[in-house]
Amino acid sequence: MKAWILRNIGEIDHSDVEIPVPKDNEVLIRVKAAGICGSDIPRIYETGAHKMPLVPGHEFSGVVEEVGKSVDPSWQNKRVSVFPKIACGQCPSCSKGLFDMCQNYDYVGSRRDGAFAEYVTAPAKNLLPLPDSVSFEEGAMMEPLAVAANAVRRSFSGTDKEASPDEPVVVCGLGTIGVMVVMLLLEAGYKNIYVIGNKEPQKKRVATLGIPEDHFLNSKDETPVECLMEATDGGASVYFECVGKNECISQGIRALSPCGRLILVGNPYSDMAFSRDVYWKILRNQLSVHGIWNSAFRQEPIEGERLDDWNYVLNRIKENRIRPSGLITHRLPLSDLETGLLIMRDKTQDYCKVMIKSE
Repeated sequence: MKAWILRNIGEIDHSDVEIPVPKDNEVLIRVKAAGICGSDIPRIYETGAHKMPLVPGHEFSGVVEEVGKSVDPSWQNKRVSVFPKIACGQCPSCSKGLFDMCQNYDYVGSRRDGAFAEYVTAPAKNLLPLPDSVSFEEGAMMEPLAVAANAVRRSFSGTDKEASPDEPVVVCGLGTIGVMVVMLLLEAGYKNIYVIGNKEPQKKRVATLGIPEDHFLNSKDETPVECLMEATDGGASVYFECVGKNECISQGIRALSPCGRLILVGNPYSDMAFSRDVYWKILRNQLSVHGIWNSAFRQEPIEGERLDDWNYVLNRIKENRIRPSGLITHRLPLSDLETGLLIMRDKTQDYCKVMIKSE
């Protein structure tokens, strides 16, 4: 089969390799669609993966073509999306059922071979069946959507009152995850959403979702904190930081009203350091700071329990309440993956989600 092999930092090539053989508890999947994640860019060009050589790619969907000896044969030929984090099942977090916070995990596309290939293997326990009404592209977008859902669903947890849809909410950073957060907030009924970006295409993209022009703040041209404090009459209730930069986090803390919630979603670009005044605001305004990473996955929802992030977004796609495929700006064949990687690395074109399709 053909696969993109990351051999060293910045060294990735399209090669012929053997089709992987699934272990007893695994399945072999023919990849139908794979999204390029923003985290793939530093993994390939700056930091490298945990193990190399390695096939990157962790946002994907496909069809099960072979099942391992211990796998239910009914998975054969099923359309699936795949939760890429493989929990150990034995660490303290796993023993509490917090599999998304496993301390000894494996990960498709960063610690084991991933989906920038014609075939990939994954444990059967990590498969989510896709109904025919959900496209393979949408199935490949389940992973970032679930991360966004994790942020949105946790943002109002642990508060003293039911969250009002009229509460002022801010989303800073309009990459794929940030736009998905906006999409899910709107679907949930929140009406007073402000967004912070730095590009005109971002403004147009969120406008198509329903964000008014005067609720878009361009961080290059405006002073977001002052604008937000004036527009929200004292600050936002929730601030989603989807960039991962120190100045954006500090900005969020300054823009929050008393008892506000800061939701940290963006992967960090560098070390973080708060000024004394910013730290004082956390204390004196009794702000809550929530970290978000990955998402909660359950193959089948359990009756009486809250849905996990994956089934939460799957249900919304099935019911046509969200249309994530509208965020795809580029569709490329597997053989042209590097073009997509370089568009994202060098920012030579406007993009949101770059999708790799099977050939």
